[in-house]
Parts: sequence; C-alpha cells; structure tokens
Amino acid sequence: MDFPVFHLDFFGNRWLIATIAILHVLVNHGLAVGMMPLVAAMEWYGQKKQDPRWDRLAYKILFFCFLITTTIGALTGVGIWLSVSLVNPYSIASLIRVFFWAWFTEWLVFITEVCLILAYTLTWKKWSNQGPEKKKQHIRLGFALAFFSWVTMAIIVAILGFMMDPGNWLTDHSFWTGVLNPLYIPQLAFRTPLAAAMAGIVALFLILFFTKRQDGFRHEALRAVALWTLAFAPFVLAAGWWYYTSVPDAMKDNLGVSLATLAFADWQTKFLQIAVVTVVTILLVVQFAISRPNLLPKVALVVPFFAILWMTGHFERVREFIRKPYVIGQYMYANGMRVDDYALLQRDGVLTYATYSNPLTEAEKAGLPERLSEPERTARLETIQKGKDVFMDTCSRCHTGHGVNSITSHLQRMFGDKPWTPELTAGYIEGMHYAQPYMPPFPGSKAELQLLGAYLEHLQHNKAPIPGAQSAGVIVHGENAGRIATKTNQTEAAAR
Repeated sequence: MDFPVFHLDFFGNRWLIATIAILHVLVNHGLAVGMMPLVAAMEWYGQKKQDPRWDRLAYKILFFCFLITTTIGALTGVGIWLSVSLVNPYSIASLIRVFFWAWFTEWLVFITEVCLILAYTLTWKKWSNQGPEKKKQHIRLGFALAFFSWVTMAIIVAILGFMMDPGNWLTDHSFWTGVLNPLYIPQLAFRTPLAAAMAGIVALFLILFFTKRQDGFRHEALRAVALWTLAFAPFVLAAGWWYYTSVPDAMKDNLGVSLATLAFADWQTKFLQIAVVTVVTILLVVQFAISRPNLLPKVALVVPFFAILWMTGHFERVREFIRKPYVIGQYMYANGMRVDDYALLQRDGVLTYATYSNPLTEAEKAGLPERLSEPERTARLETIQKGKDVFMDTCSRCHTGHGVNSITSHLQRMFGDKPWTPELTAGYIEGMHYAQPYMPPFPGSKAELQLLGAYLEHLQHNKAPIPGAQSAGVIVHGENAGRIATKTNQTEAAAR
C-alpha cells in the first residue's frame, strides 16, 4: 500500500480499464493483426490479375486502417498502461518484473510495426508507378507489416494467459515458464484466426463505402473477402473450443456473472443462445455474400459488423472477469494484495502497512446523527476515516461507493433499508468469498473489519461520491510519515 489510491466513484476503476482495453483490442485485432495480411493479399491479387481496381480498393482500406490504428489504436495502447498503473500499480509492477524482456521486445516490435505501416502506406502510389519489381517489393513490405503486427499480439497474449493461469511459474518463477503458461498457445491459436475473420467482416463493411453499387467489381470484392472470412471461421470455432477447455474449472464457474453482472447470472443460458444466433447470423450473411453478392443489401453487412464488435467486446469482458478473485491467477488478488501476504495483513491489519490516508471531504462527513456531542462526533469521524481507508485500500479497485458496481447497491440488494450495522455487514464480508467465489477474502484484521462495517453504515446515510487521491489528495499515514520524508530528502539530495 505504497501508492495513493486513484478512484472514480461513478464510472468505476474497472470500467475505465475495460473501456480502453476493449477499444484497443477491437482496433488491434480487426484493423491491424487481421487486416494487414488481408490488404497485402488484396494487393498481391490485384498485381497477379493486373487489375488496378483491387489495388485502389486495398489502398483505401489500408489508409482507413492507418488513420485509426495510428490514432485510436496508439492512444488506447498507451491508455492501458496509464489506467492500469493508476488503478492497480501492484499488478503491473509484478508483471513487469516477470515479463520485462518480453515487454521490451514487444516495444521494439511495435516501433518496427509503426515504421512499416508508415512506409507501406506512404510509398504505395510511388512504388506502384515504378514498375513490377518495385511493386513486388511493396507487396513484400505489406506481408512484413502483417508479420510484425502478429508478433506484437503473440507477445501480449503470453502475458494475458499468465494473468489467468501462471501454471508452474508459481513454483519455479522462470521467465519462460511464465511465457509458456497453460493458456498461451490455446489463446494465441484462437485470437489469430479471430483477428483474420474480424478483418474480413470489417472489410466487407468498408467495401460498401469504397465501391459503387452499379460497379460489378463490388460483387467480386464482396465474394473474395467473404471467402477469406469463411475460411477462418472453422479455425475460430475449433481454437475457441480448445481455449475454453483449457481454462481452469474454477474460472468457468464465474462465467454466468462474467457474461453480464451478478443480477443477470441466471440469464446465462439466454445469453449463450443469443451468442449462438449471432454467430449463425454472421455466417449466413457471409455465405450470402459469396453466393449472391449482387442481391446483398447494404444493411445486411451492418449486422455482422456490429455483431463481431459486440461478440469480441463480451469475450474480453469475460476473459478479464473469470480469473477473479485474482488479478494474477493464484498469485495476487484483484485488490492488489499478494496471496502470500494475507496471513501477515490479517494479523497486523492493512492500515499498519498503509503509506497514505484518504481524507474525508466535508460532503462525506455529512449524515452523522445530530444528537452526538462534539467528542462523540470527533470519535465517530475518526472511526469513519479509518473505515474509509480500509475500503480504499481493500475494496475500491473493483467497487465504487455509489456508482457502477457500487458497494451500496450490493448491500441494498441484500439487506434492504434496514440499518447496515457493522455487525451485519462485517459478518457478511468476513465470509463473502465462500458465497461469492469471485470475491477475494477480506485481507485486514478483525478490528479493521469492524471499521469497514462502520464506514459502510455511514454510506447508507451519506450519498456523497468518494473522491480519489487525484481529486481530494492524500495525507501521509501516521508512523510512515518519517519514512516518506526520509525518502523525499534523499531523493532531493541526490538530485542536488
């Protein structure tokens, strides 16, 4: 607990990361990893057939992807680092220690990918006008770009698999054991054809904007890209099943909640039925584009386009959630505390090792009983302050006070309007991980459990948003102040 707690009490920290990460995956898979080989293949096919229409179409699709990947894709890639570092610095710090060289290599590959897409896009017209040999070099440049785009994903997938199931790394702690975790190859085998199929569906949608309705070439292009998409569909389904069967059974138990929310856990069967219908609809539209492209209405291609975005977004949400209660499987809980540290924290309390305190704002102090004397009010506020610190350190990385996935909404659903006494809420929180296996055990001491209960009782009557360190600031927590001051003085002395 050596970092100030960043907190968004309306939107929630989880949704901050999820929104950025899902948008990045959609761009990365659909417009980079899957689209670059498709564009290069279209350029190659146009060269082979001596048909400049393929060349023009491929360039238009590439330029669209170039604009999106170098803006939204790049910003969301950096945004993932920023948001994760703010919300759960302990998890990203642990991952960097394990995967430093993998991430360093990925950075080099990414820089190469950026240089290649710049070269591939900006030299297209010039090299195309310099004869067949130069055109062949440009096509090879496109396939090189496709390869480096895939390598970027291949490295990151190792880290994503590790977060779900570290496997033997928990005992030998070697780099290659972490990379070759049990879910790495199945997940990579799934994401590779998925990216290619996504690119095909996106390209089908873009073809409608980059070709004219009366042009017979539109039908030829739709048929060819639909064949590309359909060719990868069996691999998506087969690898998806392999990936699913490789996921630990304990994580599969979280599937019902991960598909939507706890309130919709019973809706799992209906959701899966909708997903199956969505996949069948996509395949039917693609098949229709192959057999009857001239009869395919524009609105029909809107359906698979948004359907694949919806499906991929839900896949990423499920992948993130089912590893709960861990942020790194069997190693670190979602609250950023290591499994091996729990015995120490439950004995001494989390506040003993907390560097910072999150001061109550004036709005948060409202709602106390009016009959309290000044000493009683001071004592009550001190208890609530400590309870808030416990909440911020142990709960706020997943829960808000009154916003999305709020702790108050869960307590309201369970206990209704009756008083949320510390005995009532603390009794539930102490054993919540048995009833809800995606919740980590409470990491603090018995006394801190009561402090948290007192704070939750206060939240029943106080609806003020809970500010994070970024807006309300922090104060150095008690006996740790001297340690922080010493570090600051040493840093300043070194700088001088």
